[in-house]
Amino acid sequence: MARALKADFPAPVLMTSTDELIAVVERLRREPFVTIDTEFVRERTYWPELCLVQLAGAHDVVVVDALAPGLDLAPLGELLDDPAVTKVFHAARQDLEIFLHLFDRLPAALFDTQVAAMVAGYGDQVGYDNLVSSLTGAHIDKAHRFSDWAARPLSPAQIAYAAADVTYLRTVYQLLRERLEKEGRMEWVAAELAVLTRPETFRPDPETLWEKMRPRTSNRRMLGVLRAITAWRELEAQRVNVPRQRLLKDESLLEIAATGPADVDALARVRGVSRGFAEGRSGAGLLEAIAAAHALPDASLPRQSKGKDGPRPSPALVALLKVLLAACCEEHDVAPRLVASSEDIDRLAMDAEPDLPLLRGWRRVVFGEDALALKAGTMLLGVDGTRIRRVPT
Repeated sequence: MARALKADFPAPVLMTSTDELIAVVERLRREPFVTIDTEFVRERTYWPELCLVQLAGAHDVVVVDALAPGLDLAPLGELLDDPAVTKVFHAARQDLEIFLHLFDRLPAALFDTQVAAMVAGYGDQVGYDNLVSSLTGAHIDKAHRFSDWAARPLSPAQIAYAAADVTYLRTVYQLLRERLEKEGRMEWVAAELAVLTRPETFRPDPETLWEKMRPRTSNRRMLGVLRAITAWRELEAQRVNVPRQRLLKDESLLEIAATGPADVDALARVRGVSRGFAEGRSGAGLLEAIAAAHALPDASLPRQSKGKDGPRPSPALVALLKVLLAACCEEHDVAPRLVASSEDIDRLAMDAEPDLPLLRGWRRVVFGEDALALKAGTMLLGVDGTRIRRVPT
């Protein structure tokens, strides 16, 4: 139930100098937790361009202008490194990617209220505005949601909007933490946050990105070329700092993998590849990647995953397991997506007891044990009025 909340936070302060940042970081490092958010642009770049960093403590609300001339963000890195201060984000992945790129390390002692809200039963990937409304009764003005945060000067309304992302977050964090501690679910949250503490979460292996292209072929040579050129595109997009799709679209990569152009003229004939690209440094690098893939021995070539061509689970059993998942999550007031994905359910339907997260830890308690019992025939599902009921046999 929402609690009425009076918006009596400190007025936000726009911060543009290193000395100001040093002073506020010294104060914030004496607090048990600090709420953090960022504003950035990345439509034209591979790496997000950090524009603002919002920070809120008990007595400070600051909007740091990351584009201010001469501003050194090193003091912010010291705050993020401090294990004694919990850093609270909402939907932290993009913020963490920015900080990892900026400081080459992830914040210590972090907490994500979106993850916590899923554990607390507020649905899958609940938005910040909706969570604030649900927990506090307050409503956030969305007028500046699509601002160009790289444009200067910033208006007072923009600064106030940016600050709201960290002021109400303090109350959201406190209410969620209170509830989760009361229900004994803080360990559940910690288990989910573990993935956000690993740099590899934000730095995908270029050699495996080809698998996301879902090529419709079993030709291992073509797959080898696709693996090589997809990895090349990722590294080249990072080097020239442009979005990977702007550098070269997926459709062009698939055509290149199928045709294997060996020279500039052949490369320039591929749809989506300009003559200038083919003749330039990027084109030369791409041709080298293609040639290297063609020179690989057969044993080094990848294989297409079985995917839809492999054996499929019983649709009826999958449907039944999904009904059970929804019923268990309804009972425990936790988001189903957090417990098991569709791929997890498929594997569970296929294998006797696969190595899946849903069969370990708190997920096994919530759903895994019942799922195994349903498969073994020692549990039935029935309807009791308007709810699904589990019936031991």
